[in-house]
Amino acid sequence: MSPDARPSTTKLQPPSAETLTALETIVGEEHALRDPKDMAPYLTEWRDRYRGKAAIVVKPGSTDEVAAVLKCANEARAAVVPQGGNTGLVGAQIPDESGSQIVLSLERLTHIRDVDLASNTMTVEAGLTLADAQQRAETVGRLFPLSLASEGSCQIGGVLSTNAGGLAVLAYGNARDLALGLEVVLADGRVWHGLKALRKDNTGYDLKNLFIGAEGTLGVITAVVLRLFPRPAERVTCMAGLRDLESATELLARMRDAAGPMLTAFEILPRIGLDFAIKHGTGLHDPLRAPHAWYVLLEVSSPLAGETVHDLVQTQLAGAIETGVIEDAVLTTSDRQTGELWKLREVMSEVQKYEGGSIKHDVSVPIAHVPEFIVRANDIVELMIPGARPVPFGHLGDGNIHYNVSQPVGMDKDVYLANWEALNAAVHEIVLDLGGSISAEHGIGRMKRDLLPHAKGAVAIDLMKSIKASFDPNGILNPGKLL
Repeated sequence: MSPDARPSTTKLQPPSAETLTALETIVGEEHALRDPKDMAPYLTEWRDRYRGKAAIVVKPGSTDEVAAVLKCANEARAAVVPQGGNTGLVGAQIPDESGSQIVLSLERLTHIRDVDLASNTMTVEAGLTLADAQQRAETVGRLFPLSLASEGSCQIGGVLSTNAGGLAVLAYGNARDLALGLEVVLADGRVWHGLKALRKDNTGYDLKNLFIGAEGTLGVITAVVLRLFPRPAERVTCMAGLRDLESATELLARMRDAAGPMLTAFEILPRIGLDFAIKHGTGLHDPLRAPHAWYVLLEVSSPLAGETVHDLVQTQLAGAIETGVIEDAVLTTSDRQTGELWKLREVMSEVQKYEGGSIKHDVSVPIAHVPEFIVRANDIVELMIPGARPVPFGHLGDGNIHYNVSQPVGMDKDVYLANWEALNAAVHEIVLDLGGSISAEHGIGRMKRDLLPHAKGAVAIDLMKSIKASFDPNGILNPGKLL
């Protein structure tokens, strides 16, 4: 691809006074923030790793207003940073430090446009929170299965822009698998009306899947047709204690063979993670009679009422204990107990901050290689930072591990976090050696942008840049992110 075909950020300009006034006119003065105090919540992410500045924060209230904002910005060659609930973990939603970029918040686009029970679909706008989408599905007797720790704040548009995964990927897939159609505003203000509720549409390039996972670099998602599912009539949650990770993969194979698609979640947690959760969480306690090196939190659900699922899980656990695959287990018998077990998993990231600095990795490897990955990664951590405390946890069912590493006890936090890039590079080399990915569900953003060429290869990067140049020739959409 010739250099002229690539999107150029050298032509971008800070928005002029006339442009800022035009943006205020489009969205209304009360929805255009220019005071630094008013803009502050939109300029930093919750881990405080990225802090930016902005010329203005605009909050359009309709797709037409989003289109007008992008048309105005494109004509002015002004950079636009789309932002959903600001829960992202790789800095894609935060403007740079120049103070020249426009933050485009989708928080006012919250309408539920349609619920079609015959098609099992729901059409919603991008600013609707994930929790609100789940709740609306529940009120009509359906399930929207995507579940994240940030679901009370994260928005549907952001979830799609990062192709988020979460706790139920094993049964229902990533965000990409839960979206049938999109409405997207392009960089020049044109609107692609792709809100089709079709399972089958074999009419050329799948444009929808270009925008999902693109982190706002190709267009701004304003609405989506979501897939709904029958609500489970019976659900069983279990936590098992194991001596090692190889036993966890054995248990996964056993449960998959027995439960098939009814196995809806399969999470691993290390003992150190439970220690952190019990120490720093509220109202949490040891789920089993004695401590274990590893824990599996699994869920089996069925649309059919009765005790069949409970009996199935109980039988499989008894067999796993008898053969030594697991050491102990507990099945929940109430919603309260189920909530307590899931809370141990849900606070796993949050409680690590109380132990000092934490260096994060969101990676995936083939399931069979998860134990090898963690052993090799633990070895390299000890070699590079003696005394550092790995806290690997996550979605064993799909090979996505959150390999977080807490600082050594007593070490200065800033000194420890200075090792971030070096440790990331070492861990990611192990991931790539095992045929894995350096980003499983959090995206690339700013954090992993410079690592991407090594992970993807020259041909893939060239293709991605060609797509970017075609969709956003002036390079106004989220410059400096992903590519």
